[in-house]
Amino acid sequence: MEPLTPDHVQSTLDHFNLGLRIRFFENSTATSQLAADNIGCELGQIAKSICFIIQEQPVLVIASGDQRVDDRKLAALYNLSRKQIKLATAEQCIDLFGYAPGGVPPIGHRQPPSAIYLDDMLKRYDTVYPAGGSSNAIFGLPLAQLEQITGGRFADLRKES
Repeated sequence: MEPLTPDHVQSTLDHFNLGLRIRFFENSTATSQLAADNIGCELGQIAKSICFIIQEQPVLVIASGDQRVDDRKLAALYNLSRKQIKLATAEQCIDLFGYAPGGVPPIGHRQPPSAIYLDDMLKRYDTVYPAGGSSNAIFGLPLAQLEQITGGRFADLRKES
């Protein structure tokens, strides 16, 4: 299956009429550090999308770029064991979400996730930067707008150091 493109993401952004535009970079933004370096923001401001499969359903966790997601905490939200929480493969990311890892946006998915969670650690920032549908595309927006356009729910999903 072919991946969706930043054009799909921009079309979805345009639907919200918030004036948000995807920015493209010559260098890769596929990792949080690369994205932060290109944008010139703090690592934690990168809103990375991590795709999971939970009970055969796609679930998206949007986490702060300087944090790791604790699959135990995610499992607890579903009253499941940690072993029942699966990180989506690259193929599942494209088939279900529409995008390859490193470019998965918080919106504009091929199949709407059954749930979207925003990690509480994002609340440290007013402005965050999620991927825009490819490994060199990003857009910035206020955290409140990210919550609005995703319908995401805040949860403590940070892995303790």
